[in-house]
Amino acid sequence: MTESTIRLTVNGRIHEIDAAPDTALLYVLRNDLELNGPKYGCGLGECGSCTVLIDGVAARSCVIPIEGCVGRDIVTLEGLGSREHPDPVQQAFIREQAAQCGYCLNGMIMTTRALLDRNPHPTESELLEALRYNLCRCGAHVEIMRAAMRAAGRVAEALD
Repeated sequence: MTESTIRLTVNGRIHEIDAAPDTALLYVLRNDLELNGPKYGCGLGECGSCTVLIDGVAARSCVIPIEGCVGRDIVTLEGLGSREHPDPVQQAFIREQAAQCGYCLNGMIMTTRALLDRNPHPTESELLEALRYNLCRCGAHVEIMRAAMRAAGRVAEALD
């Protein structure tokens, strides 16, 4: 497919990208926009390491063509918060030390953020269900669940 100029809104900024319309969003985010939050894991949309928010919904960027993202709001891990002011979910993952290698964290954090935006008071089983298709090879699931529960508490407190 031939290249064309595609406008994408990523982390609140508009970017004009010269690429084939069927290029995976992940490649544009990492290679063109130099955003390293989303990771390449499986390339099949199954592991979750490439998760971003598209219009507030957790989506696997490795299988989404950029032509499907025009006019939509894309948020990556870098768009959630900053070092000085991390998002409550990021802060919870830091506090709980919910990482070993860190490769899955992008997907875990972005999926948790999407759930909390829909449901600021999830139960543990709702969190487990939301995160069940995000794979962690290191076995940090206990810490990840503690972080997600902590984030749910922090977000709920902020809304109350």
